[in-house]
Amino acid sequence: MVSMASKRDCYEILGVSRNASPEEIKKAYRKLALANHPDRNPGDADAVARFKEASEAFDVLNDADKRARYDRFGWQGVQGVAGGARGFNDVADIFDAFGDLFEGFGLFGGRSRRGGGGRQRGAHLRTSVSIDLLEAARGCRRDLEIPRHTPCETCGGNGARPGTTPEPCGYCGGHGQVVQSQGFFRVQTTCPACRGEGRVVRDKCPDCRGTGRTRETAKLKVTIPAGVDTGMQLRVSGEGEAGVGGGPRGDLFVDIQVREHEFFQREGSHLTCRLPISFAQAALGATLEVPTLDGRHSVEIPAGTQPGEVFRLRGYGIPDPHGHHTGDLFVQVQVEVPKKLSEREEELIRDLADLDHSHVTPHRKSFLEKLKGWLSPAEDV
Repeated sequence: MVSMASKRDCYEILGVSRNASPEEIKKAYRKLALANHPDRNPGDADAVARFKEASEAFDVLNDADKRARYDRFGWQGVQGVAGGARGFNDVADIFDAFGDLFEGFGLFGGRSRRGGGGRQRGAHLRTSVSIDLLEAARGCRRDLEIPRHTPCETCGGNGARPGTTPEPCGYCGGHGQVVQSQGFFRVQTTCPACRGEGRVVRDKCPDCRGTGRTRETAKLKVTIPAGVDTGMQLRVSGEGEAGVGGGPRGDLFVDIQVREHEFFQREGSHLTCRLPISFAQAALGATLEVPTLDGRHSVEIPAGTQPGEVFRLRGYGIPDPHGHHTGDLFVQVQVEVPKKLSEREEELIRDLADLDHSHVTPHRKSFLEKLKGWLSPAEDV
């Protein structure tokens, strides 16, 4: 197994810059993949290794979410985590994933590389879950109901009536592809007779009508790891649509949505909490309790604390989903000014203002006192 530290940079593998566009990345991959394609390099193990390396790099950079994680954390950000790099076991997996990129070049792609018979990997499915901040911090499990296709039990997934079998396509010889010569060039296209399946069902299954699949609602339990955030995606391998002709299932991708919290604001693995305190607590100091994801925690507010000052509680944030560390909780104090004062409170604060030589608004008068003062000049005339 190749360690992450020894793996080459994705951009270096494909020979593109870090700000390359998706089209530039796809073009660079196609060029490398065609040059090292197994059909063009029979028996060359080094070419196969380069083919796999380029395909893994393309798998990362061709996906916006994976590319963003890779740009931030490198291979560690996309390897060994849900929704990360696939890590192709053999070239057949690559053909299943990117076989359409080789069509028209006289090379085999996903379905025909499986040896004919119409085997085709099922489509990927996508759903979403909404969780709260505490569930995101600790991890959780969710029960999902996913409408999807499943292999037909009557025909075993081959689409033929029980007691019969599909026949190889006579037009393409069971390959699913036909090759046409145009001068010096050979162009490979999907067989128009069997539509690339390499087989023809003459006597169709009455339950699935020859498709080999029926509808179901699958009930799945999905484990959501600690530290996930809105916009992240989990990949559940083999839980997508059923394949065609006995091909493997696709994958299920689960989009994560973390609901906003009443007290905490999140930024990556860090949390911020705003703590209201009185002027007296800020001036004289106090020991206050603040909320954390694990319960209450005491914070010492020193005398002379200024509005907006921040106190850091290390390790009270969100775990990093890649297992690096746990973030911190930042407590920002907000000095609250009372909107209403009792007579005693106003008297004390005015005494304090006199000591500070502070200019303040004069003592408030009642409406009748103000009216009397406004009328008195006219009466003296």
